[in-house]
Amino acid sequence: MARHFGVPQHAVGYAGMKDKKAITRQVLSVHIPGRKPEDFTMLRDERISVLWTDLHRNKLRLGHLKGNRFSVRVRGVAATDVLRAHRIVRALHARGVPNYFGDQRFGIRRNNHELGRLQITGEWKAMVELLLGHDAHRPTPPGEKHARDLFAQGKLREALDAFTPAHRAERQALRALIRNQTWRRIAQAVHPLERKFWASAFQSSIFNRVLAARLADGTWDRLLPGDLASVHPSGNVFRVTEAELAKADTGPRLASGELSPTGPIWGPRMSRTGSPIDGLELAELARSGVPHERLESLGRGLGFEMPGSRRPLRVPLIDPEVEGGVDEHGPYIRCAFELPAGAYATMVMREVMKSAGAEDPPEAPESPDPAESHDTPGSAAPPEPAA
Repeated sequence: MARHFGVPQHAVGYAGMKDKKAITRQVLSVHIPGRKPEDFTMLRDERISVLWTDLHRNKLRLGHLKGNRFSVRVRGVAATDVLRAHRIVRALHARGVPNYFGDQRFGIRRNNHELGRLQITGEWKAMVELLLGHDAHRPTPPGEKHARDLFAQGKLREALDAFTPAHRAERQALRALIRNQTWRRIAQAVHPLERKFWASAFQSSIFNRVLAARLADGTWDRLLPGDLASVHPSGNVFRVTEAELAKADTGPRLASGELSPTGPIWGPRMSRTGSPIDGLELAELARSGVPHERLESLGRGLGFEMPGSRRPLRVPLIDPEVEGGVDEHGPYIRCAFELPAGAYATMVMREVMKSAGAEDPPEAPESPDPAESHDTPGSAAPPEPAA
């Protein structure tokens, strides 16, 4: 887009990123003051079609997105599977969806959060070695094995040639390593946007841990004294006191999905919960090996800011549809639904499909079928994502 309109990349705005492997619709803004769409030739690219253009006064920015609607066809199914899918989707519609960060947050190697953790703790050498080498805890994607083997053998220039242009971070780090820079400079040779995403993935992994713990004890859709509650859809957050819990409308608002407890997106400006919730959140952070004092200055000296926030532990599943059918590729079940911004369709489909292993985000526990759990919020068997 920037090349077509002859502007710097920062002049192109978007409210959120779409899935890499999907048919998607994306609204973009281009800051070209004094110019009109007809002043430019049509943007032509075999991968995209331009559906409409218009003039606007504002740039699209991250956070301007209200939500997304998804339509997903599941293959390899029997005709009767649509009944089970209906049952699960009805349960999720009634109680909400556990608001896990999906596996794509953690990258194809599923270790973005580890790269973020090493960056936050300043373990630069370990961070570079994890970025460029093999991960002892996770399989290497087949297309990367040769390049990572070359790095392990100390053949840096050959490794640089073996990594594809899509491996921008690896190539940036290798160039700095070849120039014999310090480990910190090598790590920070990676573009700040990439490193910020890794730090964000670390924050996401801690949130997933807290959500997993609250799913396990049945409080993921229940308000406890000390909680910070989110109001859907405004996103406003308020502290839960005994007086708030005693209000006549609190229970109905919770049951309807208007209110939800929140989990931590750790950072220097994140609001802390009260006891005992704060103890749980601190304990899950401590399990990662990062002391919370380190997060008081998260982003400082790294080239980006990570202020922190609160994230609802559940989100509503809006206007769901489930249908079965047959097309030229065979039988399918189509699930369509809307989710608020920041929620992952993969987590909804993980519930419906009960997909295993590779689709689980870090720290997401094995769980029962949500349609087989109790129907009332706060019951002992909440609907959790299943491995």
